[in-house]
Amino acid sequence: MLAGLASVATLPVAIFLTRFSDRYELLHAGFAIPLGGALGFLAIVLARRARMRSSVRLGDADASRLAGVGRLLGIAGVCIALSGLVSLAVYAILEYVGAQE
Repeated sequence: MLAGLASVATLPVAIFLTRFSDRYELLHAGFAIPLGGALGFLAIVLARRARMRSSVRLGDADASRLAGVGRLLGIAGVCIALSGLVSLAVYAILEYVGAQE
């Protein structure tokens, strides 16, 4: 679950921190995209492993719920990373088209 929380928070925190730095611009927050995606995939893998373990142990419903929440957060983190990647691609295309004129 912690990896899922970290994956969801990575890109928004990177964007937030660019507001307080004179050396970094908003575009530099894009370097956090791979980290957020990797943490999201890690959360999904860890949640799957936790569900496998809780299925072996009977009566461990709390672990199964936490694994489900971690999986959902991991999926959300991967989606946030993918949307950040799409936004950077659109920005690059617009910069390229603008430079041609």
